[in-house]
Amino acid sequence: MTYLLADKVVLITGGSIGIGEATALAFAPKACRLILTYRTHPQELEKVAAECLKLGAAEVYTIQLDVAKDESIKQVVKEVVGKYGQIDVLINNAGIVLWKHFADQTWKEIEDQLRINLEGLIKMTKASLPHIKGVIVNLSSAGGLKGYEDITVYCATKFGVRGFSQALAEEMESVRVYSINPGVIATQMNEFQGLPPTVVADAVLDAVTGQSKIPSGGDVNIW
Repeated sequence: MTYLLADKVVLITGGSIGIGEATALAFAPKACRLILTYRTHPQELEKVAAECLKLGAAEVYTIQLDVAKDESIKQVVKEVVGKYGQIDVLINNAGIVLWKHFADQTWKEIEDQLRINLEGLIKMTKASLPHIKGVIVNLSSAGGLKGYEDITVYCATKFGVRGFSQALAEEMESVRVYSINPGVIATQMNEFQGLPPTVVADAVLDAVTGQSKIPSGGDVNIW
């Protein structure tokens, strides 16, 4: 069954650049109400918001979010639910990568990756869960399917994202949950080398609308 997005409330974390930006632009023509978060790129996000409105988004609401901070997560969810009453689609996209040999990573660098990529995603989902009516999409990675040198902790977080998604899907009856696992994508993380972010955005859209026809808890691999 096709999941219609018109007037649905779609929250995308990390919506100002890269995959988050491409995903917002892919969803906009579906006439949904977009909530786009940013941490450090407010000007870029305003440009994305303006373009989304041009493309047909029913509404675009922008808000700052730091998924490494509990109070920031709680405040964003409170504000969004206070304004819209619910969240139909949650797309957990915000994340970081560190290209560095594990032996050379500092305690802080390890902590940041764990907190943003995994703990923050889980907590954002936890805070949003009572209000979610439709779909949860978690951005994992090819690094969540296989370990790669120099991104050891990143891989650990992305394996965790997939495990969390699969287990959550077992608990949820009315909410679908998916992991999106991109390979090398041309974003800031990869020095803009690889496949275009639109490939990932299209996969997210297909998963949400039901076009990909994968079961809840399933993986969407993008090579």
